[in-house]
Amino acid sequence: MKEFAQTPPKNAKNQERSRITIGKAFKTIIWPRRNLVFIGLILIAISRLASLVLPWQTQVLIDEIVFCKYMDRLDNVLWLVGAALLIQAITSFLLTRILSVQAQYVISELRAQVQKKVLSLPISFFDNEKSGALVSRIMSDVEGVRNLIGTGLVQLVGGTITAVVSIVLLIQINPWMTLFVFLPVGIFGYVALRAFKYIRPIFRNRGKINAEVKGRLTETLAGVRVIKGFNAEDQENKSFEKGVDLLFQNVKKSLTATAVMSSSSTFLLGLASVGIMGIGGYFMIQDEMSTGQFLSFTLYLGLMIAPIVQMSNIGSQLTEALAGLDRTEELMNMTPEDEVGDRTVELTDFKGNLSFDKVSFAYEEGKEVIHDISFKAPAGSVIALVGSSGSGKSTIAGLSATFLNPDSGTISIDSQDLSKVKLSSFRKHLGVVLQDEFLFEGTIRENILFPRPNASEEQLQQAVKAGYVNEFTDRFEEGLDTLIGERGVKLSGGQRQRIAIARAILADPKIIILDEATSNLDTESEALIQKSLAELVKDRTTIVIAHRLSTIKKADQILVIEAGRIAEQGTHDELIAQEGRYFDLYTYQAKI
Repeated sequence: MKEFAQTPPKNAKNQERSRITIGKAFKTIIWPRRNLVFIGLILIAISRLASLVLPWQTQVLIDEIVFCKYMDRLDNVLWLVGAALLIQAITSFLLTRILSVQAQYVISELRAQVQKKVLSLPISFFDNEKSGALVSRIMSDVEGVRNLIGTGLVQLVGGTITAVVSIVLLIQINPWMTLFVFLPVGIFGYVALRAFKYIRPIFRNRGKINAEVKGRLTETLAGVRVIKGFNAEDQENKSFEKGVDLLFQNVKKSLTATAVMSSSSTFLLGLASVGIMGIGGYFMIQDEMSTGQFLSFTLYLGLMIAPIVQMSNIGSQLTEALAGLDRTEELMNMTPEDEVGDRTVELTDFKGNLSFDKVSFAYEEGKEVIHDISFKAPAGSVIALVGSSGSGKSTIAGLSATFLNPDSGTISIDSQDLSKVKLSSFRKHLGVVLQDEFLFEGTIRENILFPRPNASEEQLQQAVKAGYVNEFTDRFEEGLDTLIGERGVKLSGGQRQRIAIARAILADPKIIILDEATSNLDTESEALIQKSLAELVKDRTTIVIAHRLSTIKKADQILVIEAGRIAEQGTHDELIAQEGRYFDLYTYQAKI
């Protein structure tokens, strides 16, 4: 329905931008899985403690075994170090197996939740979002969770434990050398904190740019026939190049920030190492430190510095994760369409009496598209909407289908205010057939069965015959199991429409919305589809939009819509007798 595309993102309007903090992420994502995270912390603690064995035994090897030539104690050192390395390997495997797998499970859960949330949003949201951008937000933005649940956060905690224990041991060996180390490490910590504050908005913006680029690419691939038909490949290439350049500039900024952290850590920690060499050399010359102690100090220093350097990398990952979750939170905080207003009424004994009472609607504030529309559509009747393009016909159809909500006036179904009715309660009785009907990639059978996957073969065949789908599937080698390609690209327009009608017939709705279902078809296809539609509208309340007025002669009521108002109303014969706008439209088409 063309006019739907003009809808602004009313749901997103005045949305307060969400921001995920470590505390909130901990409460909503980490704490519910605290048992697994606790196991991970135990494993990382064991692994880090095992890593301290090597520097400890190195001092023993140099100062006691080598210096004193205790050959019989050498085996003990080798076995102890070997066992520590084995423990590190086992804990590393278990960490990956437990936490990384759990992280991927959480990602799949979050993707399902976000997709469920997105599908609950109103049509207006989708009209203002690119499908590719939404795919990116559903699939990519939640991936950073692996750094919260996976080894990232645990390694951050484990690195902190290692650094603290190493500092204690370094102080025991030589407090002056340890104090000297704190100065460059403190400067590095300050630089890292400033860098993380700078990086987070960059990562957040990257998700937005990435979504836009993917959205444009999805549109390009979907519209490849139009692009080639207008020789517009260069134009699309330039558009995509501009998008990927924006993405590159964003990545360059984040790489620059991480490079500052990396280079500063290399310089500052290298400076600490130079100082340690000088101070350690002095103490060894003065016989205040043994060779084994110096070597052990150096190894412990490496164990302290490695997690600090690693923390900068993990910090970047956590920053990226939180930026992605910020965008996910924005979606999750949007109001589902079923929660807009007070929708509590559950329809029972549905009949299909639809009525509009002084309904007005505007896509943009102050620019009404329809004004004070009033009409009644009794159960089982056919109401036809005719008029020039842009007059408001599709808007009325969208309001009838609850894709839009009126700004004023009341739409009623079986005497119930439709704005108070649960959408699922109404839409299970609704069927829609559009001018450019959407078919899913797969087989003809799967597309017809879409509204009722568990329908019997007999019910399916009845819908196939009623929609005259068998008229062309009987000629296909695979019949109903023929693959139709993306959006049914392998079928003609008439064939796609008949599948859509068969799908609606199988759904067995009480209310049908037909939006120019025959306007783009040849005469032969239109004749068959008219037969299909005759089957579809039997005993159903039908709102039909038609440019070809010959197709709606038998409508119970025809509304002539002009400039968003009902200009004329009546049956075909009554309107012809009035010789007004409908008479002009009908006689003009008859001449053509």
